[in-house]
Amino acid sequence: MKYEILAPAGNLEKLKTAIDFGADAVYLGGSKLNLRAFADNFTNEQIQEGVEYAHSRGKKVYVTMNVFPHNDDLIGLEDYLRELGSLKIDALIVSDPSIIITAREVIPEVEIHLSTQANNVNWKSAKFWHEQGVKRIVLARELSMDEIKKIRAELPEDCELEAFVHGSMCMAYSGRCLISNYMTGRDSNRGACVQACRFKYNLVEEKRPNEYFPVLEDERGTYILNSKDLCMIEHIPELADSGIYSFKIEGRMKSPYYVAAVVKSYRQALDSYLADPKGYKFNEEWMNNLLKVSHRQYSTGFYFGEDSRQIYDTSSYIRDYDIVGKVIAFDKDTMTATIEQRNRVFENDYVEVLSPKGDSFGFTLNDMYDNKNQKIDVAPRAQMIFTVKTEVELKVNDMLIKAKGDN
Repeated sequence: MKYEILAPAGNLEKLKTAIDFGADAVYLGGSKLNLRAFADNFTNEQIQEGVEYAHSRGKKVYVTMNVFPHNDDLIGLEDYLRELGSLKIDALIVSDPSIIITAREVIPEVEIHLSTQANNVNWKSAKFWHEQGVKRIVLARELSMDEIKKIRAELPEDCELEAFVHGSMCMAYSGRCLISNYMTGRDSNRGACVQACRFKYNLVEEKRPNEYFPVLEDERGTYILNSKDLCMIEHIPELADSGIYSFKIEGRMKSPYYVAAVVKSYRQALDSYLADPKGYKFNEEWMNNLLKVSHRQYSTGFYFGEDSRQIYDTSSYIRDYDIVGKVIAFDKDTMTATIEQRNRVFENDYVEVLSPKGDSFGFTLNDMYDNKNQKIDVAPRAQMIFTVKTEVELKVNDMLIKAKGDN
């Protein structure tokens, strides 16, 4: 059976990164009606470029329209859907019947995928949506592996299942949250979530307004709504056996480095399993890559009934590594790499190379020169171009990463 690795594309660079590092498909937000209002959402021109980039490599592009639209949001919907259809996108990810009905009417050639926002948690609901023209069900994150298998067994073969396997988890049921609305006026169900679940909370008793009581026995307070990140990299065989077709990675707001590392790990793990299911062995390097990117503590979410899914002491990310550069050219004759800087980096720094193919490796930066051929000992400016000599061959789009604190 063929499976799909589906990656987030917060902007055009991330789209290309996801595809270069092994994604079969990407999902992105256009200019309207998606749940990442503060991402670098795509213009129609950027969608067209992204679709052309993906299709030329045999990959797919899905556009999210997964808000819960109010009346005003429906104005101009038909025209916008026609624009998307003309861009040759492969599917729409939708949560509301109004958009599903309209899409079926004006762009019937485009597949419809039911967003996880629709919180589909049983086979009868999935079957209902499939009968309304939905090709794929993006399952709610609150399902166990056994429940997913039951859903798969009851559905027609042509009804695909998709599920999140990695990334941030939402405290609210399938993302349906009103905390942001009440506290800040920003509607999480229309793409403007302030992530109030990550705030620090204490209890206050009505008659003692200036006394703050920690929810747990901790003088710093507690993050009672703060969830761990989902990570299923160690459970590829179970995912493949569950009937899930598309393995979805969360993170349209994350960095290109995050996209590259996570996609690569899941690509390698899935390919290794499919090549030899009986002899499959987990490679710790896959997890090492996931531990280096920005993340919160990992868990397996609801798949196996894990008891602890919350972090109570901090809402901060674990950030042990930074991307410091991206290879934009390499001269084999002189073994000189041209680098676009992403974070400050010094001569003699040891960096690791995250490449679309093969295992990671490292080298020390030597003979640094700026684009005016002036010797430098540091690349301090964002996106400045510099060159280094290497003893190893690099490739265009290789990412250079460095442990924080290392010089």
